[in-house]
Amino acid sequence: MYRTTKTVVAHHYGLLLFGVAAFAALWSALRNWQPEDVTSAGVRAWWGGLCALSVFNLCCWRVSAAALKQRRESVEPALYQFQWWQLLLSAVYVLGCGFRSVLPRADVQRIGLIDSWMSSVMVGRSVATVAELCFMAQWALLLNLVAKNAGSRFGVVVSWLIVPLIGVAEVCSWYAVVTTCYLGNAVEESIWTLTAVLLMVSCVLLWSRCTVRCRPFLATALALGVAYVAFMCLVDVPMYVSRWLADEVAGRQYLTLSQGLQDVWTRRLVTFEWDQWRTEVPWMSLYFSVAVWTSIALVHTPRFVPKPQLITASV
Repeated sequence: MYRTTKTVVAHHYGLLLFGVAAFAALWSALRNWQPEDVTSAGVRAWWGGLCALSVFNLCCWRVSAAALKQRRESVEPALYQFQWWQLLLSAVYVLGCGFRSVLPRADVQRIGLIDSWMSSVMVGRSVATVAELCFMAQWALLLNLVAKNAGSRFGVVVSWLIVPLIGVAEVCSWYAVVTTCYLGNAVEESIWTLTAVLLMVSCVLLWSRCTVRCRPFLATALALGVAYVAFMCLVDVPMYVSRWLADEVAGRQYLTLSQGLQDVWTRRLVTFEWDQWRTEVPWMSLYFSVAVWTSIALVHTPRFVPKPQLITASV
């Protein structure tokens, strides 16, 4: 592991320097936007970590793209084309998450760290929608490829369902954002959890059908799936359900569609209060790190040479 890291750093020393300089310039620019009366050093430190993470993730994607280019002559043309599509989808996700890391916000609460139209809920939610659909398209393409080569009809069906399911989840998310009703978020996160369960079941069914070279990928996907589903069931979904129930008890008046569309563009509450961000920090930190690294890793996973005609069909 140490030798691999040392080799990567040696081959991409210029990129490392660029990353450090980019973070320094980014953080210097963002500090000018910060209010003078920042009340929580914890929120500022967390934000700085997210910004550093966004630059690191972009550098990782660049290293990934260089590695893919180097393998171009040694892999099947159809496999290279498939991985190139994965790289493009990953680029959208990495950039989308980077944008959201630099300009974090909580949609329903309308809170953020910078008072700018770029930090509006309308812009942020639009970027998130495109990025998340691209991320799930990566999983759908990969599952479709593996399932077809393994002859798993269930896996193929799930691969076609993944993006439409997340499309429905995005609609629920927009409903919650526009109306400020957390029930939409609870349904959205439940659909994400269901999608992860379907992916896990597909991996289990594919285990005995796939070659030995595919099994490390399946094992990793299952491990990530178990951790993700546990987090969603124990933390994320209950959080939104509890918020919705509290609003119902308080008799909260939700926004109409027209009111909400105006509100997501114009209302921005800049706050560095830790209590305001406390429940957002865990999922954002994991989302902008582990999820992004997974997206980049999917470009090179699994390392096997499937039948070219199946790759072409799945793309």
